[in-house]
Amino acid sequence: MIRSECVIPEDLEEERLDKAMPVLIGEHSRTFFQKLIRDGQVQVNGKEITKPGFVLHGEDRVSFVLPEPVTPEIEPENIPLDILYEDDDLLIVNKPKGMVVHPAAGHAKGTLVGALMYHCKGQLSGINGVLRPGIVHRIDKDTTGSLVVCKNDFTHNAIAEQLRDHSIERIYLAICHGHLPASEGTVETQIGRDPKDRKKMAVVSSGGKRAVTHYRVLKTFRDTSYVACILETGRTHQIRVHMAYLGHPLLGDEVYSHQKSPYHLQGQCLHAMRLGFIHPRTGERICVDAPLPDYFQHLLEIMP
Repeated sequence: MIRSECVIPEDLEEERLDKAMPVLIGEHSRTFFQKLIRDGQVQVNGKEITKPGFVLHGEDRVSFVLPEPVTPEIEPENIPLDILYEDDDLLIVNKPKGMVVHPAAGHAKGTLVGALMYHCKGQLSGINGVLRPGIVHRIDKDTTGSLVVCKNDFTHNAIAEQLRDHSIERIYLAICHGHLPASEGTVETQIGRDPKDRKKMAVVSSGGKRAVTHYRVLKTFRDTSYVACILETGRTHQIRVHMAYLGHPLLGDEVYSHQKSPYHLQGQCLHAMRLGFIHPRTGERICVDAPLPDYFQHLLEIMP
């Protein structure tokens, strides 16, 4: 059993206990916590609570007991990888659209991690645990492009440090609805959980993390814009949230756009094109560009 405790923040005040716990703890569903509460494994301010609908107040202390996690074994899978660069310490892969990076509920097979375990024969960093070997950063399932994978902990730590100090060059290409207000600009906000939908991220006035995206319009079409986005920070869904915040969500984005895509896209039109960093072992600069996927190139050719 794992015992833990957390304090209810102001943005979850007046929220139901079973709704607040997935937000605070993550990784488990509301149904999971409802059962935990009914089984008497949750206390609020030292008092056992067995009703999932119990209403919380700011600064309430929630203590709980979680069962020991059962870690599924990940089977290496012989899935072809588009490798843009590889040496004894790391590799850079061009992730296809629709591929999940690491196993999660509903996505146990066909993941990038499964393919990497087969390709690297287990020689991957272990810092992020058995579910995320070699993974130091990730991109969304429907985002394509460059992703660095670390083969040992030395490389993993060094790349993670470059991510923390924002020295890694990351340029994404996107197609947005409408025309942006300027040919280039910078969006600087705080990004945190959407208070109206805790499964989404949003620009928030307080309590989020600093997020900075620089953008440059490469080409405009009748109803859309082809844009390069340069990440200064790397928050969850940052480009998708920032473009939606500007009023120009990404084409095909089923989470952050209310506009229908006329092109029957599978998720957002976003490609992690460039990845540049200092190689931890050699000190040399590595810079790799992932070619545009066919669907993206086709859109640029047919859009009016």
